[in-house]
Amino acid sequence: MVNNEVNFNDLKQMLEVTDGNLASHLNTLEENGYIKVYKGFIGRKTNTTYAITAAGEKAFKGHLVALEHMIKFTK
Repeated sequence: MVNNEVNFNDLKQMLEVTDGNLASHLNTLEENGYIKVYKGFIGRKTNTTYAITAAGEKAFKGHLVALEHMIKFTK
C-alpha cells in the first residue's frame, strides 16, 4: 500500500520470491477483488502492474488491526 501501483518485477525483487510463487498469490488477491491488474507495454516489452482496490485496502487494514489486537493480548 506504500505505492499506488507496482510492477511484477519490482514486486518480485521487494518480496524476494519466485515468479511462480508471486503469480499464484497475485492471482488469489485478484480473484478476491483485493488488487487490480493492468497489462500493457513499455516499448515492445510487456509490463504488468498491480494496484490495491478499496476492498483490498479495507482487508489489509483489518488484518493490521487483528495483528495489533493479538500483540496486545499476548504480552
